[in-house]
Amino acid sequence: MKIFILSKEKIKNIGVVCLIVCIAVLFKLSGGYKLIDVFLNSKADLPIYSVETKEKRVALTFDIGWGDEYIPSILKVLDDNNVKATFFILGTWVDKYPNRVKEIDTKGHEIGNHSNNHIYFTRLTKSKIKEEVFTASSKIKKITGKETKLMRVPYGDYNSEVIKAIEETGHYCIQWDVDPIDWRTISHQQIEKTVISKTRNGSIILLHNSSMETVKALDTIIKELKNKGYEFVKVSDLIYKDNYYIDFTGRQKPLNE
Repeated sequence: MKIFILSKEKIKNIGVVCLIVCIAVLFKLSGGYKLIDVFLNSKADLPIYSVETKEKRVALTFDIGWGDEYIPSILKVLDDNNVKATFFILGTWVDKYPNRVKEIDTKGHEIGNHSNNHIYFTRLTKSKIKEEVFTASSKIKKITGKETKLMRVPYGDYNSEVIKAIEETGHYCIQWDVDPIDWRTISHQQIEKTVISKTRNGSIILLHNSSMETVKALDTIIKELKNKGYEFVKVSDLIYKDNYYIDFTGRQKPLNE
C-alpha cells in the first residue's frame, strides 16, 4: 500500500479546485449569471428605478407639490390619449387642493405617497419618516377611500435606513430611470427628446406639474412612445409585488425567470 503525503500547498490547491468545481455546478444548475446577480445585490437597500420586463410597458408618473394650475391640462392630455398615470402627491398639497385629488382619482389614475412636507428623509429619524408617510397616506385615504401602497421620497433622497422605514409602512419605494428635469427652465422640445430617447421596457418616467413646458411636451411624448409600441400602465401594474430582487442599478427583476 502506498501512502501519499501531501504538502500544505498541495492540499490548498486541491481545495481551490474543489471549490471551483462546486461553484461551476451551482452556476449551471441555478441560472448562472442570475445567481451571481442576486448574490451581489441581495443586501442592497434600493428603491425601484425600473422594472425588468420583455413587454414594452412603461409607467408615466408625476410628482405633485406645486400649485394646481396645470393639473386640468395634464388630465386632459391623458384623457385624450387614453393613458392612466401615477401621481405622487404631497400631504400639504392634499390640504390645499382636495378637489383636485378627488378628480385625479375619479379619472382612474393612481395616487402614490410623496410624504407630507417634502423634506429630506435622510435627515429624519425612523419614527419621523413613518410619520411623514402615514400622515400623507391618511389625508389621501380620507378623500379617495384608498390606502397608498407606493411611496416616492422627496428629492429622491434615501439611504438604507430610509428604505427600510418605508418598507415597514407597507409601501413600495419608487424612484425613476427617465428624468428630463422638467422642473428647470427648459423647453418642451428638450423634455420630449430626453424622455423619448431614454425610455425602454419597464421604464418609470418622472415629470412634474410645475411647468407649461411639461404640458406641451406630454402629448408628443405619449404619441411618440405609443408609435414605438409602448403601452402606458400604472406603477402598481408594472412592478412585481413579490418574488423579486433589485439589482445594483435599481432595476427590479423577478426571481422565477
